[in-house]
Amino acid sequence: MKTLDKIPTSKIERASQLVKTGIKVGGNYMAYYGEKIVNPSLTKDKLNENNAEDIYDGLKNLKGSALKVAQMLSMDKSIMPQQYVDKFSLSQFSVPPLSAPLVRKTFKKYLGKFPEELFDTFSPDATNAASIGQVHKATKNGKTLAVKIQYPGVADSISSDLALVKPFAVRMFNIKGKDSDKYFKEVEDKLLEETDYNLELKQSLEVSDWCKNIDNLRFPNYFPQLSSEKILTMEWIEGEHLSEFAAHNTDRAKGDAIGQALWDFYMYQMHHLKQVHADPHPGNFLIDKDGKLVAIDFGCIKQVPEEFYVPYFELAKPEVIDNPKLFNEKLYELEILRLDDSKEEIVYFTKLFHDLLSLFTKPFHGEFFDFSDEEFFGKIATMGEEFAKDTQLRKMNGNRGSKHFLYINRTFFGLYNLLHELKARIHTKTFEKYLK
Repeated sequence: MKTLDKIPTSKIERASQLVKTGIKVGGNYMAYYGEKIVNPSLTKDKLNENNAEDIYDGLKNLKGSALKVAQMLSMDKSIMPQQYVDKFSLSQFSVPPLSAPLVRKTFKKYLGKFPEELFDTFSPDATNAASIGQVHKATKNGKTLAVKIQYPGVADSISSDLALVKPFAVRMFNIKGKDSDKYFKEVEDKLLEETDYNLELKQSLEVSDWCKNIDNLRFPNYFPQLSSEKILTMEWIEGEHLSEFAAHNTDRAKGDAIGQALWDFYMYQMHHLKQVHADPHPGNFLIDKDGKLVAIDFGCIKQVPEEFYVPYFELAKPEVIDNPKLFNEKLYELEILRLDDSKEEIVYFTKLFHDLLSLFTKPFHGEFFDFSDEEFFGKIATMGEEFAKDTQLRKMNGNRGSKHFLYINRTFFGLYNLLHELKARIHTKTFEKYLK
């Protein structure tokens, strides 16, 4: 694979790369509409495929927050065209890595020594390269290690990247109002946290200790003395990424056991720790040779404040969803309904969220749920398509909900999709035994 000797870090360099990508996408649209005149039955499949490829190609060399946004979008299979999901999902663990000289330079800067001075062996070629960092294999004192190295300039470019993306996001999601900045600030703060490997080390040690008793779940050991703000060293664990395992697994009992571990892990964090691993994509989980789930990345941890937690999970109860008065109260508590809403907006968003929550919270309505249920996921996909085509929704103020929805909803979308890939059948209450 081609390696990178340099990543654009200045605002001008990164903006020019995005402009070039925009020109390519514009050309794709012109070609599509030109062909559409000749062939009226032409679908947007080829257009989506070309756009997804050009956008991904433009982002993969930028890395950092630009590529991270693509990764986040690839998790939401219900609203993104499949061509984008397929292409953007590569950002989870398959992008051009840094060259060996740039890797050595990073080590010298942040640990004071070159990798060959710190390890018995060190592979100059990355085994995985994603949006914020890449992983190398090393050995020391008979132990095999995974060494994650952050790309240069990632933290410094987050603010400028988001400033470039903001005008498109505002139009795409119809966000209005002076307080819309809270959503962009939430994303910026979380992305900045992900670039602090000292914080990730702390979170990794804490979560792995707190969750160590959950069945069929394991974590790597970490090595603080071989880590820094831009380098993180942990135990190398052999295994397949979750999606790779799910693609060939035919043992339903094994898929159920792994899925149960995943569900219990997330519910324990959410309901007991009141903080959660908010980046549930397949690249952050391995399945080891014993069929255990391995959680390997804790750069994105979302705190869940009590004032959000309580109404959020009350809305998962059918007796609240189906009680108009209680339902209305919770919508205001969660900032889904606003005091400055018109009567039309109140009626519209109350119905919209009633339909949405009645469906999306179904896994919480009983003691068992089958995530292989194609009808359930088909309804979610259909609802997403309806939202995308809803002209009335585009006229409404899209500035909806507490800022905490961004990462909590992302967490549940990602969790549902992983469990669907595993075709897991889940006992929804078993996590409660760990609360004791």
